[in-house]
Amino acid sequence: MGVDMLAPGTRLGGRYELCEPVARGGMGEVWRADDPVLGRTVAVKVLLPSLSTDPGFAERFRTEARAMAALSDPSIVEVYDYGQADGIAYLVMPFVQGESLHDLLNRVGPLPPREAMNIVAQVANALQHAHRSGIVHRDVKPGNLLIRPDGRLMLTDFGIARSVAAEPVTTAGGIVGTAAYLAPEQVAGNKVAPATDVYALGVVAYECLTMTQPFVADSPVGVALKHTRDEPPPLPDTVPPNVQHVVMRAMAKDPEQRWPSAHAMAEAATKAARELPEAPWSVVAPAAARHPTPTAALPPVVDEPRRRGRLWAGLIPIAAGVALLVAATAIALSSANAPTGTPVPPAGSVVTGEGSLGTPQTDPAPPDDAATNGRDDGDRRGGDNSGPGGGGGGGDDDNSGPG
Repeated sequence: MGVDMLAPGTRLGGRYELCEPVARGGMGEVWRADDPVLGRTVAVKVLLPSLSTDPGFAERFRTEARAMAALSDPSIVEVYDYGQADGIAYLVMPFVQGESLHDLLNRVGPLPPREAMNIVAQVANALQHAHRSGIVHRDVKPGNLLIRPDGRLMLTDFGIARSVAAEPVTTAGGIVGTAAYLAPEQVAGNKVAPATDVYALGVVAYECLTMTQPFVADSPVGVALKHTRDEPPPLPDTVPPNVQHVVMRAMAKDPEQRWPSAHAMAEAATKAARELPEAPWSVVAPAAARHPTPTAALPPVVDEPRRRGRLWAGLIPIAAGVALLVAATAIALSSANAPTGTPVPPAGSVVTGEGSLGTPQTDPAPPDDAATNGRDDGDRRGGDNSGPGGGGGGGDDDNSGPG
């Protein structure tokens, strides 16, 4: 039975009943599933047959699943179970409601520097917890960062993570990872370390501020090679110097020149955010979806929604002018004794202070039970690279770089 043959109602391992696919990526598919044993909804990530049948990869993946299951942190989506059924390897993770950073950026565009630094600090703190346990994520990208309804961020999709002491994991197609966020040492096939995740987080921060990735080419291989040879374009002058420093140092080619740890990057990002003025930032909540966006492989960022946004932005002043003219006419015709009042903006339409994405926390409070469907740990691994619990490797790009 292959991944393409999976259908709703399929039961993996005699336990997890697949309900519906929520994402597909370079590593496989993520399904929303029911676990009748514990009576909860879970996310099941099913690996591609080409990876599941590779004995070396399957063994390393199982080892990493065990390592990830030992991690316990509210900001990291955990692994519930690992198994193989009819030649298909799968991971089971919590199914968590939330919106990926990938989706947020596509919805609102570039983030204010203060908000971007708050996100970076939260991600870096989550990475530091994994690094202390000897785990390198190796696929940090917007699709693998879930923003929960309460504003806290969760790091998902450790599907290709590995222990610092382990051998590099590759496939027949090259290095495992997402080309747009690969550190130079990953592209070269060298040993990865916590600095590898710091580099990827720097790329994520660059994208949050500009809505563009620092390196673009006609193919994933071309993008990966640019990470090894080219310097990233400077950030816009509108980005404060202290924020630029946080981002550009993280993307240094030489791992020794990057932030010495994810914790150090978190502290620098937190300091940069605090030095910026608190400006209001309005974000309209996304429309309710049939199911949350998963954490496996999200489609590439597209420009069409933003072009439509610019068109509407041009029409808004015209509509506003017409509304003002109508209002003025109505006032002139109204009685001089008519009561007057001041309209009040809808509650929650503007968020001030630390922003709607939450503030960096070194020791965040444990996630609420409602968001994790009654599970004991935290999660959001979902499908594509953002959302419910299981993420696949794909998403913002394909998940392989050059060999």
